[in-house]
Amino acid sequence: MGKKVVVGMSGGVDSSVAAWLLKEQGYEVIGVTMRIWQDEEETVLEEEGGCCGLSAVDDARRVAEQLDIPYYVMNFKDDFKKSVMDYFVAEYLAGRTPNPCIACNRYVKWEALLRRSLSLGADYIATGHYARVEHLPNGRYSIRKSVTEAKDQTYALYSLTQEQLSHTLMPVGDYSKEEIRKIAENMELQVANKPDSQEICFVPDGNYAGFIERTTGKASEEGNFILADGTVLGRHKGIIHYTIGQRKGLGLAMGRRVVVTEIRPETNEVVIGEQEDVFTDKLYGDRLNFMAVADLAHEREAIAKIRYNHQGTPCVVRKEREDRICVTFKEPVRAVTPGQAVVLYEGDYVLGGGTIIKR
Repeated sequence: MGKKVVVGMSGGVDSSVAAWLLKEQGYEVIGVTMRIWQDEEETVLEEEGGCCGLSAVDDARRVAEQLDIPYYVMNFKDDFKKSVMDYFVAEYLAGRTPNPCIACNRYVKWEALLRRSLSLGADYIATGHYARVEHLPNGRYSIRKSVTEAKDQTYALYSLTQEQLSHTLMPVGDYSKEEIRKIAENMELQVANKPDSQEICFVPDGNYAGFIERTTGKASEEGNFILADGTVLGRHKGIIHYTIGQRKGLGLAMGRRVVVTEIRPETNEVVIGEQEDVFTDKLYGDRLNFMAVADLAHEREAIAKIRYNHQGTPCVVRKEREDRICVTFKEPVRAVTPGQAVVLYEGDYVLGGGTIIKR
């Protein structure tokens, strides 16, 4: 029998095919669905589905039966609430725009699941992410982009540690989405044509502000829309309703298109400006994690992505202090947003990344 791998099965086509690929490669495969939904969310999630709804368990169990592999549901509710949901709420209340999928990957799908899997005698964990794990000549592990740029998910994986990467398999990264669906169809998997989940799993209706208000038990506090010079333009619904670069839903009759340029939680103000005001050639980041290199010993060129769907912009990155980098772009980028990740690439490989703190 080959080495043992625990596959995180979401009930979707990608993780289902990942389990099949690994079994074909000779691994002893165990399927696991992570129970991360909270009790009060069960009804909503059952209706909405998604990567962590109750329907995911039914789909994953059927796939496991078809693949003839053991299958379990493991409870990670507390880890998910603390590391993802509470973090999500706190960041928005602080005027930042978080990426909960990055937090979930780092602290739940990897740290918590890997710890439990290793304790059960597994050698690896695996997921259906479109990315590749590679052991570099310098001895370090790094995430490499998927063979298909359209589905590449490396941005959301930059924060994984060397220990986690050394115990991780990502077989789907060698295929396009069309190829994965074709494999599933050939296997006659019921999930072969299941649509991809789009929204944040614990906010299936996409109403982030409503979720935060329900979670905190407090209504959003209204405040002033202002210009950079302090001129009051009107009233906003609460800072949790806005993000940098936002143009729609402002309710301001300015006679021209304006955007959110800054959020000031200390004064409960949302700053409004022109399109050009949200372009910058510099940002600063902290909460650093390096992959392809152990550290930044000197200034170096890279490609930086500032959000999941950003194509990436050439930059120069240098370390300012122990946990802070300065990224200078070769050309201005739009809507650098505190709370989001800046992920640095050299070619197809993730050099490292951090959390944007300011521009």
